[in-house]
Order: sequence, then structure tokens, then C-alpha cells
Amino acid sequence: MTQISVTVNGVAREAEVEPRTLLVYLLREQLGLTGTNVGCDTSSCGTCTVLVDGESVKSCTMLAMQAEGRAITTIEGMTGPDGTMHPLQDAFHRHHGLQCGYCTPGMIMAAASYLVENPAPTEEEVREALEGNLCRCTGYQNIVVSILDAAGQMSASTA
Repeated sequence: MTQISVTVNGVAREAEVEPRTLLVYLLREQLGLTGTNVGCDTSSCGTCTVLVDGESVKSCTMLAMQAEGRAITTIEGMTGPDGTMHPLQDAFHRHHGLQCGYCTPGMIMAAASYLVENPAPTEEEVREALEGNLCRCTGYQNIVVSILDAAGQMSASTA
């Protein structure tokens, strides 16, 4: 067992992990952050996507030990301190960018990272950016609409 220190959603956390423990299992099983879903364990679906130091990462492909000293943001960390939804969460809600909801946390986290890189994407660019995240319900149209709307909301709030 190895002791690690990480910052998760702005809170310093310590955990004891086996060297083979994946980040997704640290988050879900040890830290109780179950918004990060396990879909495939092979990095094919993207449901486990989180932000590590602001970058989109599939947490089923990263060892918990690799997160030592890093800042992790999960879907639970996207809401404001007063409980207000992040513009992406709000847009997914308003545009029904989810069906069963299983892929939603990963989609939102991947989109959050992408919109930092490209705050004003086209529909085609959003679709390309989401290539590594699968929606089993085929709700892509509303997911893309949600992300484009959130991009507009986010750029309007920074203007």
C-alpha cells in the first residue's frame, strides 16, 4: 500500500492505495465520488472522464498513484459553492443532453476541458472533440447542442 495526497474538487485528500489501483476506483470506492462512472475499463467509452490539472483524462487508464500531488475535478466539483450548476450542466439540463445519463458526467468533463482550448467551437469541432466519449442512447444531437449553448453562455460571461 502507498499513501498518496491529491486535491479533489478543491479539497486536499489523502488515501492509501495499492499500486495497481486505478484513479476511477480511488474516486468512487475510497472517496465516495460516484458521479464518475465506470463503463468499460479500457478507455473506449469515456464515462470515467475527469479533469487532472485541468486536462481531460479517462480515469480508468490512470493509476491513482500517478495522481499524487495533482488537482482532480470530478462532476461533483463542477457545481458552484452555492450549488449552482456549471453552464455545461445547466445546458445539458435545458436541452435534454442526456437520456439514461450514464455518459453525461464524462461528456461534461470532456467538454469542459475542450471549451478551455476552444471556447467558440463549431458543431463539427464539438463532434470531433467528443470522439472518445460514447453515448449508448445515441443522444449526440442534444449533447452537441448543449455544449454549443454552454460555450456561448461561458464566453458571454467572460466578455
